[in-house]
Amino acid sequence: MEKAILGKKIGMTQVFDQNGIVTPVTVILAGPCTVVQKKTVDKDGYDALVVAFEEAKEKNKSKPELGLFKKTNVSPKKYLREYKLDNFAELEVGSEIKCSVFKEGDVVDVTGTSKGHGFSGNIKRWNGRRLKMTHGTGPVHRQAGPSGANSTPSRVFKNHKMPGQFGVDKTTNLNLKVVKVDEDKNVLLIQGSIPGNKNGLVSIRSAVKTQK
Repeated sequence: MEKAILGKKIGMTQVFDQNGIVTPVTVILAGPCTVVQKKTVDKDGYDALVVAFEEAKEKNKSKPELGLFKKTNVSPKKYLREYKLDNFAELEVGSEIKCSVFKEGDVVDVTGTSKGHGFSGNIKRWNGRRLKMTHGTGPVHRQAGPSGANSTPSRVFKNHKMPGQFGVDKTTNLNLKVVKVDEDKNVLLIQGSIPGNKNGLVSIRSAVKTQK
């Protein structure tokens, strides 16, 4: 059964099982999300649900978005996302998706925006190796190596690993386990770390490449 929800990363902590084994987990405020639009093959060319998450001020939303919220009698929301899930066809506009759609032991994929590190060199950005710190190799211990041949082809090939912007990329962590579901607080505890800063938006959905 395919499931999905939007959430916000709160931070990390740890939990203990009955045998006293500690498990690092990420705390996610998951939902509630409201279905604001239902796309169909006849009208839009494909089936999908548009869900909204987190309250927002009306002045901060565009006119098309406000029109969508007023049409469905939903208060303005900060985030809108689209999900193509077969089994969500029974959900109607205005219905809510809560964290209770997930159960303990479910395997999920979590998508978020990775932390930004600004302009970074080869070693930090691509996990490169520096030269030995003995005499005769300076002062280029952390500089990039040759970027291509001199006369032929007389250019740098595309996608060559060089210094540049590091981070702020859409990143997905696969096959993470749901350790606990707290319906009263709308909180999910997911094993391990997930991309992004605290309070960053994340998307949680059923794992696509579930490992046995």
